[in-house]
Amino acid sequence: MHFVKIYIRVLTLLRPDRWVALGLALGAVALAGLQFLEPVLFGKVIDLLSRSHSMTNAEVWSQASVLLAVWAAVGLSAIGANVAVSLLADRMAHRNRLTMMSRYFQHVLALPLAFHGEVQSGRLMKVMLMGTDNLFGLWLSFFREHLTTLMAAAVLLPLTMALNWRLGLLLIVLVVVFTALTALIIRKTQAAQMEVEQFHTQLAGNAQDALANVLVVQAFTRLNSEAKLFGDIVRQVLDRQFPVLNWWAVASVITRASSTLTVLSIFLIGTLLHLGGKATVGEIVSFMGFATLLIARMESAVGFVSHMVFQAPALAQFFQVLDTVSTVPERPGARDHGRTAGHVVFEDVGFAYPTSGKILHGVSFEATPGRTIALVGGTGAGKTTAMSLLQRLWDPTEGRILLDGEDLRDLTLESLRRNIGVVFQESMLFNRTIRDNLLVGRPDATEADIERACRMAEAHDFITRQPKGYDTMVGERGATLSGGQRQRLSIARALLKDPPVLILDEATSALDAATEAKVQKALKALMEGRTTFIIAHRLSTVRDADEILVFDQGRIVERGGFTGLVNAGGRFAELVRTQLTGTTPVAAPAAAADAAV
Repeated sequence: MHFVKIYIRVLTLLRPDRWVALGLALGAVALAGLQFLEPVLFGKVIDLLSRSHSMTNAEVWSQASVLLAVWAAVGLSAIGANVAVSLLADRMAHRNRLTMMSRYFQHVLALPLAFHGEVQSGRLMKVMLMGTDNLFGLWLSFFREHLTTLMAAAVLLPLTMALNWRLGLLLIVLVVVFTALTALIIRKTQAAQMEVEQFHTQLAGNAQDALANVLVVQAFTRLNSEAKLFGDIVRQVLDRQFPVLNWWAVASVITRASSTLTVLSIFLIGTLLHLGGKATVGEIVSFMGFATLLIARMESAVGFVSHMVFQAPALAQFFQVLDTVSTVPERPGARDHGRTAGHVVFEDVGFAYPTSGKILHGVSFEATPGRTIALVGGTGAGKTTAMSLLQRLWDPTEGRILLDGEDLRDLTLESLRRNIGVVFQESMLFNRTIRDNLLVGRPDATEADIERACRMAEAHDFITRQPKGYDTMVGERGATLSGGQRQRLSIARALLKDPPVLILDEATSALDAATEAKVQKALKALMEGRTTFIIAHRLSTVRDADEILVFDQGRIVERGGFTGLVNAGGRFAELVRTQLTGTTPVAAPAAAADAAV
């Protein structure tokens, strides 16, 4: 069954703690054996008392004291074993829960944009928290309780057959009934519970989506609509959950009934056997104890299995994320380049997204160290895609990209991205202090380094005016700062990282003219001495670029300097004319070039 495979995988995750797990298994064997002895000793005491009329008081007390001493030793040993198993199981489960949470978190952060573009962050958080909580619960309950149940079944049943095979058969029938019933219920409910979990995941994703866009929800009066959408999913969850709950309720009733029937059967058959001289009163009492013990264990096991069925879909989703393979894997033997000179070459690069047509066609260009290359063109022309390939967020489907003469795929992702700095259109700040946001690209930077970068980015003055200076929290996505302040922090962050290759992705397009002037000054300081790529819609920002690449439908259709391209009267000149005058033609190319500044 599917959930059995999941359960086996859950246990194999404990391989680093295999010696602890082995110790717990031995403890479970000891507990099972000790639990078996208690009903046996109780039965021996009953038999002793039933024979006491034919013995002297001294003989009775002598034998009884030995039995009671052994019984006390068994009880104390069981208590000690229980304490040891509980402590070890708790610590192992807590330790491995945090280990798996860390592993999941690192894995998801390393997955490329192809993955994150398709999966909502709210779903990923829900899968992580639910998955690790379920792992913790399963590890803990298995080693503290259900491993002992398995050992009890394995140890108790053969030993009961040795004591009295007729009564032992009744216990075996009890175990078979429990097992068959559980298998039937699992088969009936497993698929339905998987659907329920998918709806739970959808709930988490929709809730995160609405909360992340709460401004849109309120501005467009979507409160009732979003609540209705949420309620519709809740109803679908309940419609599929109730039948599952009904099946397990039936299982509980049948389990209790079979348990009661087993106890009555042991009493009745044991009485008949005793009357026929085939069972002593002590044996009947012992088997009643065995039955009670097994029933309690089996009922607990059935509850555990039902819980496992409910948890299996969440664990399946957890493992599905962990098993996701990156679309930009590192090659075996990929090397750390160290700091590069910043020499970038695109050689006949083509690219197509997995679910769409071709985006780039035969893109070739060279950017020598220290030069500034501008990428311009209409929306969807391929500019941003080309720069995503440079960062290895995707890999080319044709051609190759070289950094200092080496194919990007031959470099480790860490060393490649360490050499590239990006200033995005959205500043993308963490909900942390200003200092923490600046240290993202260079955690070991000194206070002097931080202040120098902020002064160069025209950010130091406004930072010192904040309530706690560099220790001021910026809020979610930098909400407590203005757009210009956020962007200057983003530039300071890139300055502090000091990468040889820089990508400016529409870095000023969302700013007003006054703020843009300040940010442009900071950008000039950032671009100094670096290989810089500027993705721009505002053509006035690319006037000083060493070379402008004009993209159209995934191809470079023009290249050259600003004035030369305007005078050529081609695609670039058309873009300039459109930005300056809307639909009015440009009277003279040179005039357009001057006006675009």
